[in-house]
Amino acid sequence: MGDILSQYDVLAAFRMTVYLAFFSAIGSLVIGTVVAIMRVSPVRVLQVMGAAYVNLIRNTPLTLIVVFSILGALYILGINLTDPTSPTSIKDNAIRWAIVALSVYHAAFVCEALRSGVNTVPTGQAEAARSIGLTFGQSLRTVILPQAFRGAIAPLGSTLIALIKNTTVAAAIGVAEAALLMNEIVENETGTLGVFLIFALGFVILTLPLGVLFTSLSRRLAVKR
Repeated sequence: MGDILSQYDVLAAFRMTVYLAFFSAIGSLVIGTVVAIMRVSPVRVLQVMGAAYVNLIRNTPLTLIVVFSILGALYILGINLTDPTSPTSIKDNAIRWAIVALSVYHAAFVCEALRSGVNTVPTGQAEAARSIGLTFGQSLRTVILPQAFRGAIAPLGSTLIALIKNTTVAAAIGVAEAALLMNEIVENETGTLGVFLIFALGFVILTLPLGVLFTSLSRRLAVKR
């Protein structure tokens, strides 16, 4: 096991995993919040569009979305997310498209987590906001969403943990994160049990503290009724 750690840059692979998870979490939170607003909007067209997004994305395998981002968006449609003349353009495009794919996929789950949080807000509060003249956007921003986020902390934490584990799918398009390095080590070395233990421990170290943190936050920030 010591030889593996000295020959392969395991820490760099996990740094890439953290990098993917961090920016994908931001992207999925932004997109998911927008879609959640669409789903609770009084405008029927927006409701249908939000529901269609969630149903389509949640029922599409993540691997398919990740592969499509490279084969479809990059090579067929020619949408570059980096300078095509750069010597690292292939690597950079793979990383950025992986972040886009992870963000788009997990945004559907963020949306449903937030929608469940919205459902915890008493309808009387929304009615009171409208009665004092607040628009839908104002009541959403000042009354509903703050409480919805507090009510959705636990499911949002579960979504973040799932996102971290799902970064392994980025190996399918050649992103040098933990899963890709693990496959390389398994192909080149013997004693694969030790390799699996190393990477399993790495993911436990990444996800276990988050689970404890979000559980604690959900208890501390729960809206008292």
